[in-house]
Amino acid sequence: MNDKKIRDVFPDMVVLKNPKRTEFFSNLSLPSYMRDWLTMKFSDENGETDLDRVSDYIDNYIPGKDDFEQFKFRLINGETVRFLARLRVTVDIKTGQTTFELPDFGGTRAGAGGVVENEVIESWQDTLLKESENWGIVELMWTRDYSTKKANGYIKMIDYSPFCPYVVDLEDYREGRSEFSTKEWIDVLISAADYNPDGYDTEKQKLFILRRLLPFVERRVNIIELAPKGTGKSYVFHKISKRGWLISGGTVSRASLLYDNAKKTGGLITRFDFVAFDEIQTMKFVDPGQIQTALKDYMEFGEVKGFDAKMEADAGIVVLGNVDAEKFNTKLNMVDEINPMFRESATLDRFHGLIPGWEIPRMHQGLVADGWALNTEYFAEVLHLLRDEMQYAAIVDECLDVPDKPDMRDLTAIKRLCTAYVKLIFPHATCKADILPEEFIKYCLEPAIEMRQSIKNQLCAVDPKEFDVPGKRNVPDITYRY
Repeated sequence: MNDKKIRDVFPDMVVLKNPKRTEFFSNLSLPSYMRDWLTMKFSDENGETDLDRVSDYIDNYIPGKDDFEQFKFRLINGETVRFLARLRVTVDIKTGQTTFELPDFGGTRAGAGGVVENEVIESWQDTLLKESENWGIVELMWTRDYSTKKANGYIKMIDYSPFCPYVVDLEDYREGRSEFSTKEWIDVLISAADYNPDGYDTEKQKLFILRRLLPFVERRVNIIELAPKGTGKSYVFHKISKRGWLISGGTVSRASLLYDNAKKTGGLITRFDFVAFDEIQTMKFVDPGQIQTALKDYMEFGEVKGFDAKMEADAGIVVLGNVDAEKFNTKLNMVDEINPMFRESATLDRFHGLIPGWEIPRMHQGLVADGWALNTEYFAEVLHLLRDEMQYAAIVDECLDVPDKPDMRDLTAIKRLCTAYVKLIFPHATCKADILPEEFIKYCLEPAIEMRQSIKNQLCAVDPKEFDVPGKRNVPDITYRY
């Protein structure tokens, strides 16, 4: 990594990462995006961080889950409290009030919610009402509603400031990308995701790491990663971005995942850019047949349905599973160890690609980001904004020569994966001519075809009568259009 170059090109959006500081924040159970925000807040121009000030800030402003009862006690005794929190804001049509809840402290049911003052929502409505969830510094007080005989007490949000202290400008990001070669930019991406590009033996290993970022940058990318333990697969989906959600073990219901008919509200899939299932071997589903049917429908059409309602969503579905060494071959049945929810052929066919995690080195100290890199919080926000950029799909359409009568799921998968790769590696491109043919083939088309072919191989292993036949065994022969 060229530290000087990345500091010159992105002077306000870089942070000095090092393994010791990463360990410090890891011990505090803080995600990477929050770590880099705090690092930038309390670092000098040389990147040296005052960890004592960081610790004081965390003690004062980032409460643990068990601290909220003390906050409630302080509130009802006349104090105001101020801290950093994740919040959801909604407008209640019946009462005419704007309400909030803090899901990390149990939400409204646990008393972690209330009313937002009009002045606050007027000042920050583009932030608070545009996204389903936000992070920010909230200031709360307790008051009473004297319009009722009981004069019930409630919490009011009297001030707010956003967690993200800057506006992300995609044009600046695109211009910055144009200053780097493709190989240099791959290293920029790797370090932004908290890995050390110098710790990998080959470019191929780096490209396998980038596959994990595809659901971050493109809508409804569905992938499976099968890997030995210790390759860091859950870290990326848990710690890099506040826009994704990792479900690790436990029990999953249709209401929590897709749509809650009682509350008439969307589940996780409607609120995040991706939902990842970790420890999938041990995960349990309530009414699995019902969830599977609804999930297949969502993965195909992007619609979440309730009994009497329907809404669109664009979250990718990510399945993370462990696999033993004797099965490091996509032509073998590798999915028989994951939850039955995902290994039935009709569901499996709706996944766009597979990541062979055994090709990624087991995490070691040399793979932890070390040096100047893009602030992970900024990087994650850029990836989120790129999801809405439609011009990249048009570039991909220009680049692909598609045979007659291709299988639609294969074609959709390859196009969607190619588009995600273009957004990651060539965000500065505005037309086909901006990407060298050999680079599009190497970094976009070939990986997309390989990922989808791995899914086809699994379909042949799981349901040979349906898929292991001429015409269905392989993906369409899609090539570059010169």
